[in-house]
Amino acid sequence: MEKPWSGRFTEDTDSFVEEFTESVSFDRELALEDIAQDIAHVKTLEKAGILSKEEAQKIIEGLKEVEREIKEGKFPWKRSLEDVHMNIEARLTEKIGKVGGKLHTGRSRNDQVTTDEKLFLKREIKEILDLLRDLRVKLIKKAEKTVDVIVPAYTHLQRAQPIRFAHYLLAYREMFLKDGGRFLDAYRRLDELPLGSGAVAGVDFPLDRFFTAELLGFNRLTRNSIYATADRDFVAEVLFACALTGAHLSRLAEDLIIWASEEFGFVDLPDKLCTGSSIMPQKKNPDVLELIRGKTGRLYGNLVALLTVLKGLPTAYNRDLQEDKEPLFDSLKTLKGSLIGMAKVIEGMEVNEERTIKCAGGFTLVTDMANYLVQKGVPFREAHHIVGRIVSYLIQKKKTPEEATLEELKDFSPLFEEDIFDILTPSAVADRRKTYGGTARERVLKMIEVAKKEEGIT
Repeated sequence: MEKPWSGRFTEDTDSFVEEFTESVSFDRELALEDIAQDIAHVKTLEKAGILSKEEAQKIIEGLKEVEREIKEGKFPWKRSLEDVHMNIEARLTEKIGKVGGKLHTGRSRNDQVTTDEKLFLKREIKEILDLLRDLRVKLIKKAEKTVDVIVPAYTHLQRAQPIRFAHYLLAYREMFLKDGGRFLDAYRRLDELPLGSGAVAGVDFPLDRFFTAELLGFNRLTRNSIYATADRDFVAEVLFACALTGAHLSRLAEDLIIWASEEFGFVDLPDKLCTGSSIMPQKKNPDVLELIRGKTGRLYGNLVALLTVLKGLPTAYNRDLQEDKEPLFDSLKTLKGSLIGMAKVIEGMEVNEERTIKCAGGFTLVTDMANYLVQKGVPFREAHHIVGRIVSYLIQKKKTPEEATLEELKDFSPLFEEDIFDILTPSAVADRRKTYGGTARERVLKMIEVAKKEEGIT
């Protein structure tokens, strides 16, 4: 098949140009979406009286044959035909003859490719939303099993205050819930049909774009042909959602990598999700988590790559926009794999309760010593200073707050009474955080109920 622009040129395209400019090696990912919009476009052309019923039927039957070849892996992709659109159109014409050339009436590859990408992303976002939900459900179920497990919370990677492990897991559930919201927002914004915008100025055939949108399942139409063909904001938004979800996955991975180390020993990762060393027999390496952490860099890089492409483009379509697809395809594949991997880790890991509660005690309890004094009328800043002196004293004596005597505490404030020791346990301290969103057992149980209701699980 001749190139569609061959009438304008007096020389054949240089082989380097064919190799350098081709996109079919990666945009064939959009093949099924391209077929779907081809069929919708044919029906719109028939409705407008541009194609006869017989012509439309013949083209649609040919497109379905092409679709079968693609699904069965038998389609003869040709780099010389440049992209997925021209490959499909050429194959269609081989099968049904010249009438196949009528398929491209009233459209440009500019509005065609944007339509393909939006159809593709609508499908992909639904898959990601399902994977995010699966991960959130795994976090909720693990939280149910670990409500009574106390661990130290960290700030500045220093032990801070005791919390319930379930409370920690629900924190990540909140992050992934917000991530789902971002993908859903992106879906809603991209759910508008570009097809019918032509190359840049619209189409001079009486095409019913609302009819096309209904056939393809779009909620609305793009309202400006320049915007429709040049817009890649929807790709950037999806890449941003991928990158931020990756950040959350990476932070969770980092926590679990540290907590699975012998030095911490808070969690034990399933053997089937770890690897060993080629030289050190004792090693159990958290490779899945490390790769999730590492792949986040790719998610960031893909976002920056597209934003860099977009920042200096003159309006409207430019060939630079071809560079949106490889980052997009890579980010979607990378994120889906990372979500699957993390869900498996959360489901399979075990928590070492004996180790975590041991680390949750000690000086993580002293904030409540200060609050004890506050409840007896001491201004907080003064109480903080008193307890700071107690901490310094206990460190010198190599004792923990639980090991202090009442007489020792009274040396710093006569307001201390025997009941101070009732609150100097990790679980007691955790349960004093009863405010909405806190780590008290009753609050955590309530938030698990809320989370289960939101996810539709019993």
